[in-house]
Amino acid sequence: MTTPRPIVRPARVLALSLAAGTLLATAACSGADSGASSGSETASTVAERGVAARTASPSPSSDLTGTGARNALITPEDIEDDWTQVENPQEWRDSLPVGSVDVAQFVNGQSDASECRRLVDALYDETLLGRPTGASALTGFQEGDSRLLYQVAAYDKPDLDDSMEWLKSLPDTCDQFTLTGGGSGDRTVQVIGLKLPDSGDFRQGLTVTVKGESNGAPVTLTLDVAAVQIGADAITVTNGGLDGAGHDTTSTAVEQGAERLEDVLAGRTPQPTPSGID
Repeated sequence: MTTPRPIVRPARVLALSLAAGTLLATAACSGADSGASSGSETASTVAERGVAARTASPSPSSDLTGTGARNALITPEDIEDDWTQVENPQEWRDSLPVGSVDVAQFVNGQSDASECRRLVDALYDETLLGRPTGASALTGFQEGDSRLLYQVAAYDKPDLDDSMEWLKSLPDTCDQFTLTGGGSGDRTVQVIGLKLPDSGDFRQGLTVTVKGESNGAPVTLTLDVAAVQIGADAITVTNGGLDGAGHDTTSTAVEQGAERLEDVLAGRTPQPTPSGID
């Protein structure tokens, strides 16, 4: 009579897998210093992380629609002073004449640090937080030699989280660097943190100063850069010019814009003129 082959139960398979994981983890940690965790502790941590990854709920996706993104854009009434809305702010990425300086060309160049180059590349395009994966809308305003670019967009949530962390790191990683090439010679770039209103889930502000020469004359371009995250959606603001950056305007755009986006996401219609602004 033939003896039946034993059946390998799932629990036994799991035990064998964990045992193998323990051996691999122990081997990987054999060269660690004396303060490192033991192999069994590392295996336990790896197993716990694996369970957490499988049981974690998916990242929330955006419910923002194209109409909602357009409704969430700020208007001239949302920001103080004499800002005029422009028709095609998308063209600023290629050419942005301000006085005798083409600002778009002035910030075009190379940097040894890829993280810093990424910031410079994104100053006047629509990729400060990466490429939107859902609805997006863009508007722009000008006042004298200052320009304000404003965007509302939906993103992949994990990528958006990473982009916000990247912005947060820039005052340390890109506090000062040199921009070369692009036809404007060497320019010195400085990045410092900028305090923003307590809006949205997360927020990060920067003030970016670019110093160099254009047409043989010294030029200083100062820009506020701000981003506010609400779930998988975000607003971004780039504001400033050759006469400096109006921090109050940046703060107003952030505060009013975040309120408009929150209204849209809650199914409400934003008010055309926010209270407190004449």
